Amino acid sequence: MRYRLYREQQLSCSIEKAWSFFSSPHNLSEITPKSMGFVVLSDVKNKPIFKGMEIDYTVSPVLGIPMRWKTVISQVKDYKSFTDFQKKGPYKYWNHFHEFIPNENGVLMKDTVDYELPMGILGTIAHRLFVKEKLRSIFDFRYRVLNDLFNDKHN
Repeated sequence: MRYRLYREQQLSCSIEKAWSFFSSPHNLSEITPKSMGFVVLSDVKNKPIFKGMEIDYTVSPVLGIPMRWKTVISQVKDYKSFTDFQKKGPYKYWNHFHEFIPNENGVLMKDTVDYELPMGILGTIAHRLFVKEKLRSIFDFRYRVLNDLFNDKHN
């Protein structure tokens, strides 16, 4: 079964600043809880995001057990949107669409994640028991960190 997680957040910054931050895979570590053990393995520092870019990570979502994860950037519209799609990893399907909409207050950022777990009914049970809440807590953490980074009055 496919699920969808949707979030949006207003950021008080320019589209250039938002794009620069979110289009760098290394900033994912900063907005992911330390308990996830999220590490970018690919050497993609200072490389502009592009369609076809592949990024390798390790992540430890369950019991601290590290798992390999490879995503590919499947579409990019500079300063508007990009999509990372799981090529190999813990999900049966993962498609994360990032959208950036400039407005009078800065940038409205939208995240739409469509995902599916492996293992049929066992995946459905795992989703109900902990995966749904785990994803929600990760995006709650991101919201707080991004609020501190982009909306703090001292920036």
